[in-house]
Amino acid sequence: QRKNPFSSDDRLASKPAHTHRGDPTYGRPPEGSRTEQRGKDAHSHVGKEVEELCLVIRRTGEVGEDGHVTVTFGQLFETYVTISNKVVGILLRARKHGLVHFEGEMLWQGKDDDVVITLL
Repeated sequence: QRKNPFSSDDRLASKPAHTHRGDPTYGRPPEGSRTEQRGKDAHSHVGKEVEELCLVIRRTGEVGEDGHVTVTFGQLFETYVTISNKVVGILLRARKHGLVHFEGEMLWQGKDDDVVITLL
């Protein structure tokens, strides 16, 4: 309808056709939309799961000489998998936010059971 010369709907003509990479709204849902609200809700939910994971690490891990709590991936997996099946994804998110540290890009059940996860 934006390109229709016979359209008399001014609302369509006043909106920009496309946003560009430099635009702050590029790649984002319209403000106030249900899509934006779903994104905010999902972000909040994942944040709560990261907090819960840190609490589980604190509860099941051991305090080291440096004062940091550590736990092996195998031990954490066995404990946390009863809470959520997204252990690895939540661990990656926690590392992205600087809350935990572990070696490697990805952790695999069985293969990486002895990898030490440190709560920062």
